[in-house]
Amino acid sequence: MSSRLMLLDTASLYFRAFYGLPDTLRAPDGTCVNAVRGLMDFLARLVVDHRPDALAACWDNDWRPRWRTDLLPSYKAHRVAEEVPGVSDVEEVPDPLEIQVPLIRQALELLQVAVVGADDYEADDVIGTLATRWTGPVDIVTGDRDLFQLASADKPVRILYTARGMSRLQIVTPDTVFEKYGVQPEQYVDFAVLRGDPSDGLPGIAGIGDKTAAALLSSFGDLDGIRAAAADPRARMAARARTSLRAGVDYLTRAQPVVQVVRDLDLGEPDLTLPVADNRTREAFATFASRWGLGGVEQRVLAALGGSESQ
Repeated sequence: MSSRLMLLDTASLYFRAFYGLPDTLRAPDGTCVNAVRGLMDFLARLVVDHRPDALAACWDNDWRPRWRTDLLPSYKAHRVAEEVPGVSDVEEVPDPLEIQVPLIRQALELLQVAVVGADDYEADDVIGTLATRWTGPVDIVTGDRDLFQLASADKPVRILYTARGMSRLQIVTPDTVFEKYGVQPEQYVDFAVLRGDPSDGLPGIAGIGDKTAAALLSSFGDLDGIRAAAADPRARMAARARTSLRAGVDYLTRAQPVVQVVRDLDLGEPDLTLPVADNRTREAFATFASRWGLGGVEQRVLAALGGSESQ
């Protein structure tokens, strides 16, 4: 049986933990640690429930890459807290979460979980690359629908979607994508571009929602086919949609590569083997857990990684 890889969309998970757990969860010095505790609990639950053989915490080295905003300036623009010329934009993150992000990374590294990122790219692109390179089945844990484009029956690649909460993960497969949206995963990028997505700053095409986008893709296959049909007066297309698509040709061209996940990054050869908590790991993580008041999370995550007092 092929080894199963689990890929964590880390920021998606720690944002969910931060907003899902009370801010009364604090370290002895008063620092809020709800996102740290929540992510460690998520990690323990995912490993126990899904038994991956390999694991990577995929990281946003750049949450809003310049090359994407050059193509589509509105991309994630509503999330920008501060623009600093020459460097990455600063994302609007609540202060109590911002101070936890380095702690989250430290916790993952203490547990010897591979943290994988790439300069000028988002975690989505790291996930796309690792999922493409892996020869066995892949589970992608995320709350981001854009990653539905990676669902595949071949390996398979499935999405463990967190929209309903970590205790009610939705398993998204190609069949799930088609049942919900009427498109195949390989059409999802074009579907998202057409209908838009306010959460990512995608305006979409005026008057085109889910049903119209799916119908257009069913009739014409992809954005290239839709653009050609909109320009061809002989093609059967509603007049309103034709007018909107002709007006939005430049947007369609620019937005498609913004939504498309990169699958061929040079990430080197990170060791993705699921770590086992030996004595050194246990001691280091216990010190960290005590310093930051993580309570029972320490035992749960070490048990999930195979740690025991006898090791």
